[in-house]
Amino acid sequence: MTSTGLEQRPFTVTHRMVLSIAVPMTFAYLTTPLLGFVDMAVIGQLGVPALIGGLAVGAIILDLVFTTFNFLRAATTGLVAQAFGRGDETEEQAVFWRSLMIGLASGLAIIVLSPLVLRLGLWVMAPGESVLEATQIYFTIRILSAPASLANYAVLGFVLGRGQGVAGLLLQTLINGINIGLSIWLGLVLGWGIAGVAWATVTGELVGMIVGLSYVYSRFDTARQPSWKRVFEKSAVMKLMSLNRDIMIRSFALLIAFALFVRQGAQFGPVTLAANAVLMNFFMVAGYYLDGFANAAEQLAGRAIGANHRPAFERAVRLSLFWGIGLAGLTTLFFLIFGSAVVDFITTSEDVRMASRHYLVWAAFTALAGVLAFEMDGVFIGATWSRDMRNMMLLSLVIYVLLIVLLVPLWGNHGLWVALLAFLGLRGFTLFAILPRRTGQYFGPVGQPSRKSSDRLVL
Repeated sequence: MTSTGLEQRPFTVTHRMVLSIAVPMTFAYLTTPLLGFVDMAVIGQLGVPALIGGLAVGAIILDLVFTTFNFLRAATTGLVAQAFGRGDETEEQAVFWRSLMIGLASGLAIIVLSPLVLRLGLWVMAPGESVLEATQIYFTIRILSAPASLANYAVLGFVLGRGQGVAGLLLQTLINGINIGLSIWLGLVLGWGIAGVAWATVTGELVGMIVGLSYVYSRFDTARQPSWKRVFEKSAVMKLMSLNRDIMIRSFALLIAFALFVRQGAQFGPVTLAANAVLMNFFMVAGYYLDGFANAAEQLAGRAIGANHRPAFERAVRLSLFWGIGLAGLTTLFFLIFGSAVVDFITTSEDVRMASRHYLVWAAFTALAGVLAFEMDGVFIGATWSRDMRNMMLLSLVIYVLLIVLLVPLWGNHGLWVALLAFLGLRGFTLFAILPRRTGQYFGPVGQPSRKSSDRLVL
């Protein structure tokens, strides 16, 4: 016990601990684009362009809906990790049940509001009549998976909060594996087309939820089961909702930033727009493993906060940055050397290939520019310092918009890429700059006992 009465639970953060979370989750995230590829391939085999368009439009609308609720996974990870660090299994369970209830309730609300969401999405996307019908079929069926999908966010957040990266990988592989298998069987073999692809997703999410809930519940110590009064304790629920709110605002700001990039790129014509889309795949590839290491930072930083152990927190930051920066640097080097070949693989259009090579150097540096943002997001999510994430994101977005206004008229699409790199870098550096102050506020000055709980900045 410290002089403040807060128990310290020291542990050592190792490279193995970081990799045991990061590597499985990287592979888990890689199953998602594979799923998208299979769904598109299945619909493509039907030879009806309108169905491909309907799948694309419907997927965009649904991705926006579900991305909005991704905060549920992040918040659950941070709070469970802290409870895990304290050795408070009762609170771990309470956090899980709170998140699950919020996820199920939100999912049901999404279904109820789905006609309005679909109408709004179709108004924004403005697809043709043939595409419109296919979009309606796909959306109306797949939206039924909303409660299960959001419940799976809570499950994934819980297992990541406990550092169980392999469990996260297996659950994501199960969901996406069922989805892929059924998409082929229902969509092609049985001839259900786009409806079959949608039902495959619903089934995969539902099975994943059942298996995930069974896995989590089987590992609960029933002797430490929280009362429903504790689960729905007002202060705890408000803390979770506040954390969710800040992360949601941060996520929306990020979506706005990338939407602005696409919108500005479109002003330079279809070839430049296509070239930018091709080159953004460089950043997406890097994002798969950077997200994995961000997950490791979430769990280990949160656990260190809960354990009241500053050395573990600082080492979690250092090791996640070590692996993230190292791999981001290798990624940048790879794309600088082999980027042209990657572009040629992605597109067969000579005009797009030439334009892509013109801007390739900027895209190659997106991994290095963005790595600090990924890792700091992980640290701040784990520590539940959500207001800082929100505020630094909004600050970075404002500067990004100003840079677009200033640089695009001067340098065209080059200026747009410079603005994007600056935005990615600013997100990370602003959080990194305030990290020592936040660490000191939480743990106290180096060499002195940690502050009392009432003095700590949590949200």
